[in-house]
Amino acid sequence: MPITVKSPREIELMTEAGRILEIVHNELGKALHPGMTTKQIDELGEEIIRSYGCMPSFLNYNGYPASICVSVNDEVVHGIPSPHHFIREGDIVSLDAGVIYKGYHSDAARTHGVGEISEEAKKLIRVTRECFFEGIKYAREGNHLFDISSAIGRYAESFGYGVVRDLCGHGIGNALHEAPEIPNYAMNRKGVLLKAGMTLAIEPMINIGGWEVDWMDDDWTVVTRDHSLSAHYENTVLITENDPVLLSGQNEHQEDV
Repeated sequence: MPITVKSPREIELMTEAGRILEIVHNELGKALHPGMTTKQIDELGEEIIRSYGCMPSFLNYNGYPASICVSVNDEVVHGIPSPHHFIREGDIVSLDAGVIYKGYHSDAARTHGVGEISEEAKKLIRVTRECFFEGIKYAREGNHLFDISSAIGRYAESFGYGVVRDLCGHGIGNALHEAPEIPNYAMNRKGVLLKAGMTLAIEPMINIGGWEVDWMDDDWTVVTRDHSLSAHYENTVLITENDPVLLSGQNEHQEDV
């Protein structure tokens, strides 16, 4: 599958999709509290998405049954919301969401601490976010795709963390998942040459323990094999001739890390 370079109009639509997705994440982050069910998080997320005239990217995507992926503690990604799963004080909760605006997608993830969380959990969330910003230092025209991958993996491993290898980032546009695949660890080749107009969903998934993961019986929820905590951070990124542009999380800044 070829890697698409987006037109100015496509970038405009994806920018709006990203702006709306940032609102969704901000509202979900504020609403998250002990006693809330993961299903309530999903319902609120879908309500916000639809209130902007958009559609959830994830709902029924390859059979996924919800609008927001809600992954708690040792769940890495793709947790299925449930009315029986209650969020507790001290949990860390990863929220992964996508928005379709006039046929174009945005995709972003955030990991939140609920109430008072452990110092090791705080550090994991912080470092996972920093991994993203380490990676996008190389997200510009003329560099290669796996420059991003190497920077993410190198930074995470410097803390002794496990970098998930069974899942990766991806291209994005009028499809949720487009070429190329974007690993979060060093590869033994350069990968494609980056060009202005490419749009990428870059998403470090980092574990306190080992990198190995397993799929639960629901065929969606991915958990750490050693049951260590996992965090996830993602934005939709536009490659330019200069610094990359965050199409989701426009108010996120590296200096805030």
